[in-house]
Amino acid sequence: MKGVSVKKIVEKMNLKVLNPEVDIKNRKVTTSEVNRPALQLTGYFDYFEKSRIEIIGMVEHTYMQKLSQEDKLDVFQKFFSHNVPCVIFSRNLEPDADLLQAATASGTPVLSTDYGTSAFMAELIYYLGEELAPCISIHGVLVDVYGEGLLIMGESGIGKSEAALELIRRGHRLVSDDVVEIRKINKHILVGTAPDITRYFIEMRGVGIIDVKALFGVECVKEKQNIDLVIKLEDWKKENEYDRLGLEEEYMEFLGNKVVSHSLPIRPGRNLAVICESAAVNHRQKKMGYNAAKELYRRVQENLQKSDDDDDED
Repeated sequence: MKGVSVKKIVEKMNLKVLNPEVDIKNRKVTTSEVNRPALQLTGYFDYFEKSRIEIIGMVEHTYMQKLSQEDKLDVFQKFFSHNVPCVIFSRNLEPDADLLQAATASGTPVLSTDYGTSAFMAELIYYLGEELAPCISIHGVLVDVYGEGLLIMGESGIGKSEAALELIRRGHRLVSDDVVEIRKINKHILVGTAPDITRYFIEMRGVGIIDVKALFGVECVKEKQNIDLVIKLEDWKKENEYDRLGLEEEYMEFLGNKVVSHSLPIRPGRNLAVICESAAVNHRQKKMGYNAAKELYRRVQENLQKSDDDDDED
């Protein structure tokens, strides 16, 4: 089962480990949901989901301070017997010595953050949601064009990397070349990233490997980007019919999510970078409520109606 190590969470969220003798490298978190164990601290463990990270805020901390020594030992023993991934104290709250002892005995990491409880939970859930999201790898190039995530696809050697390089030269940002890792954050959002080993590199046939970050600067690269539009490059064929108006949207599906897609035939003399820019801006305009194809259709219909009215008057 896919999981995120507690060690990685500690590093990402800048957490303090309060019982460093406990192993955090091999301890895994497998769900993005978290829990505030107020009911469990009162002794109620029915329907307790032990796979979640446990967050201790001011309410839970104050309650534990009011427990008698006997009640503390009893509830801590029951709580840590469920083998939760870890316990995190917010607001730099200091855990009880008995809690630390019980946690260490069970091998449960106890961590601390100076964040407020609600703000920390929101950030943690978002981070875990990305890390644990369903993920696939596809062959393509992902570029941020005017804030729109443009995924360029097509057969090897058709010109995806060349188009991306020209877009970078025009001020846009590279996310990934050759392999794009796509994660489904929710039913509306797909996020694309690059594999660590190829991040910020572009392969140019006849030239070799180009380090975009080193060559063009940090302003020309981006770590991740939502995928908003797919451009499929294909060899131009005279016998094929290509959409010239764009009244009906085409889609590609990734992990159950549909993304608007355009097929772009390649011919000598076509400036792919300019076409990709135009497609990205046009898609953004559609999201803002304006569709040029529908506007043209409306004008044509009005003109036809006007012509019919003139004929009737004659």
